[in-house]
Amino acid sequence: MASPPRRIAQTIRLRRSSLEAYKALHAAIWPAVLEQIKDCNIVDYSIFLDEPTMMLFAVMKYTGSDWEADMEKMQANEEVRRWWKETDAMQETFVEGSTGSVDAKGWWRGLEELMWIASSEAGTEAARWNARFCQAVCWR
Repeated sequence: MASPPRRIAQTIRLRRSSLEAYKALHAAIWPAVLEQIKDCNIVDYSIFLDEPTMMLFAVMKYTGSDWEADMEKMQANEEVRRWWKETDAMQETFVEGSTGSVDAKGWWRGLEELMWIASSEAGTEAARWNARFCQAVCWR
């Protein structure tokens, strides 16, 4: 039986001076970046902005079975690295000592999921998987 999708949430601060450029960049995401995200088993990926605080919140589902391997594959893609170079300059991380998206410490800070209302029993099982996944991966 395959693992249910794992829900992941992350946060980072957007530099106010980069707001319009960041919005424009994300209005036309580079096709190679979109393809790599899909190839790394990430689906239902959204980024939300709380403009008064300039906080960005990313929410996604991970459908793969080896997060670390998929993230290594993501990082190896030159177009993704170019994208990160553009976006990292627009952001301020909460991950102490991190130097960018390629840093092993991470760039976006993982968030703890406190509540999720599942629509079915399968969703309840997925919530259990998500809790175990976040304990292992999200707070490294």
